[in-house]
Amino acid sequence: MTPLARARRRLKAHPLALDAALAAAVLLCMLAGSFVDPHGEHRVSWSIRTPDLLSLLLMTLGAVALVFRRRAPMAVLALTGTFSVVESVTGDPRAPVAMSAVIALYTVASTTDRATTLRAGLLTMTVLTGAAMLAGTLPWYAQDNLAIFAWTGIGATAGDAVRSRRAVVQAIRERAERAERTREEEARRRVAEERLRIARDLHDVVAHHIALVNVQAGVAAHVMDKRPDQAKEALAHVREASRSALNELRATVGLLRQSGDPEAPTEPAPGLDRLDELAGTFRSAGLQVEVARDDHDTTLPAAVDLAAYRVIQEALTNVQKHAGPDAKAEVSVVRVGPHIEVTVLDDGAGDETGPQEGGGHGLLGMRERVTALRGTLTTGPRYGGGFRVHAILPIKTRTAATGEPGEPA
Repeated sequence: MTPLARARRRLKAHPLALDAALAAAVLLCMLAGSFVDPHGEHRVSWSIRTPDLLSLLLMTLGAVALVFRRRAPMAVLALTGTFSVVESVTGDPRAPVAMSAVIALYTVASTTDRATTLRAGLLTMTVLTGAAMLAGTLPWYAQDNLAIFAWTGIGATAGDAVRSRRAVVQAIRERAERAERTREEEARRRVAEERLRIARDLHDVVAHHIALVNVQAGVAAHVMDKRPDQAKEALAHVREASRSALNELRATVGLLRQSGDPEAPTEPAPGLDRLDELAGTFRSAGLQVEVARDDHDTTLPAAVDLAAYRVIQEALTNVQKHAGPDAKAEVSVVRVGPHIEVTVLDDGAGDETGPQEGGGHGLLGMRERVTALRGTLTTGPRYGGGFRVHAILPIKTRTAATGEPGEPA
């Protein structure tokens, strides 16, 4: 942690000390400003004027009031505003007591709502500027009077901007925390439901057969010596029941595997060299598929080759599932400069459960594959009907370009 971050944390832990330091800084600024003549020969002249005792007292009281600005912002604004009005009427030369009122107005604006800020800002601006113009010792059009008007407006605006930023940051943080809680609760709920489902299925599959095995084994043990034929028959029932239990248990456990989980690999990962074979499997299932290639026999990195194949496979699967029985699909693989472009089109009417733009696990999987290779994927409905999947994949990945072994994750 940097020294600045540590100091900021300490100040946040002790807000009263921070306000006291701010009040001291404001008091020093007011004292310095009270001895300066901004209209001197050299634009700023020191020690030309000296504030009277009342002005010094008002500056001190205004600074002390700022120490409690977080606890009672409206009361501090009222006090500092009163001190500023008194100084505007009696001060000659005038001391910058209004600086404390500007800080108090900023605090009100940063800690309350916009409507309260608007009312407090207009009231403070009107009272301080009106008192300075109408009852002050300077002409109403003096620069000091206009400065009070400007600084009060700046204080209210800055405070409102800080409050708005805090509200936005807090809203973002709350949304993130709410989303995290929702994800955790949803994960726990799904785990609990899955555990109940597995327990129910295993009980239904195993309990009956195990009970049957237990009964038949008891019968076989009981009649083994006196009636061996009946014992053999009971053992045959035990064997058949155990075989049925194993088969059903294997089928139940197989349900736990997601439909898209790959089996243990026994051959190289597929690529575009098997595109005709892939299209043939869909043709045998009744889908009309046309394939066009213009990639000039480009040798692709294994990761790009696999991603292109999987994109086409998933896109044709979506056509088979959602585009209707009479749909036609067109697959094109084209090399364009340093990229390979894969496009899958269909003319099906589709159904209400068809893939939507940005939705579905299949489209999400395609997008994750393409993005992992720093490519782009565009999916969406076509004008006049049908769906379009368009992927642009770089021919050279980072690992291929540097000559390092392996593939991108």
